[in-house]
Amino acid sequence: MLIPGFATAEGTARFRARHESRLPGHFRQANGLWISTIGLGTYLGEPTPAFDERYTEAVTRAVALGTNHFDSAINYRHQRSERSIAAALGTMFDAGTLRRDEVVIATKGGFLTFDSEEPPDPAAYFHEKLIATGLVRPEEVAAGCHVMSPRYLENQIDQSRRNLGVETIDLYYLHNPETQLGEISRAEFDHRLRGAFAALEDAVGAGKIRSYGTATWNAYRQEPESRESLSLAEILRVAEEVGGKDHHFRAVQLPFNLAMPEALAARTQSWEGHLTSFLEVARAHHLMVFASASIMQGHLAQGLPADIRRSFPGLSTDAQCALQFVRSAPGITCALVGMSRREHVEENLATARVAPLTTEDFRRLFAR
Repeated sequence: MLIPGFATAEGTARFRARHESRLPGHFRQANGLWISTIGLGTYLGEPTPAFDERYTEAVTRAVALGTNHFDSAINYRHQRSERSIAAALGTMFDAGTLRRDEVVIATKGGFLTFDSEEPPDPAAYFHEKLIATGLVRPEEVAAGCHVMSPRYLENQIDQSRRNLGVETIDLYYLHNPETQLGEISRAEFDHRLRGAFAALEDAVGAGKIRSYGTATWNAYRQEPESRESLSLAEILRVAEEVGGKDHHFRAVQLPFNLAMPEALAARTQSWEGHLTSFLEVARAHHLMVFASASIMQGHLAQGLPADIRRSFPGLSTDAQCALQFVRSAPGITCALVGMSRREHVEENLATARVAPLTTEDFRRLFAR
């Protein structure tokens, strides 16, 4: 049985109230919700029971330490990451230590995925499950791995709801849509994007998701002439054409960290007649922005220069400094970091005990 409900202003405020006295500046209000500035991601790790248990323990510990945002994708660890989140949150819901309206659950769809483990013949598996059943037409598959047709997204949303154990997913991302651009024209991409957004608006209307957005890797960080580049203004124009002015495109996710600062530093977006940063356009449209790869999958967890470390007083590790940089950036709602070990959860969330940098201090740091 799927758990009813979704994140609400009242519920997330209740969660914040339990933690804010010891976590200054850790919660930000966005889209009517109070969201922790550090969220737990579930991308890395082998698709094994051992990693399932580690993620379940990590999610449980993260809730105790003040995190109420959890990010996944149906293809992460062959659907096992979504199920690990469900195992942790479901236990807390059943025990009454956490309520559904207090947590913001996000996931993604678009990539082909196995179920629990990789089959001996992946091509035969996908033909049997997708092509032979009529769920996917061969011409809808891009790069051998990506589909964003309405029929496929509807199927994936329902599967993610079952995996996560919830009736309603708070935030659903179209996962790396730029993958399609390696094989199809811009005109065909726009056509497919309209179909995808129409399916997502329908899912909102059916109560299966609350809002949607795009989770990308390269799309918003590339120069405008790049084949993979996407214009956020154009994406929002399509959303408005499909869903009207009250469309439910509310969030974006992209990499942002000390080594990948393009969302703030690069002028990749055309807006009001000039090129500007992605974060400026996102702020102008009041979008939630979730930073992926906040510590660059562990590469920023050690070896930071001493002068950078000194810019983050009160923190003791490089990982904490890297997270503090991301959560202090103007326009960032939440810094996502993969955490499958209890000790990483405790180290990373200790960052939240120190208030983010002021806008002035961040600008001084960023100007170096």
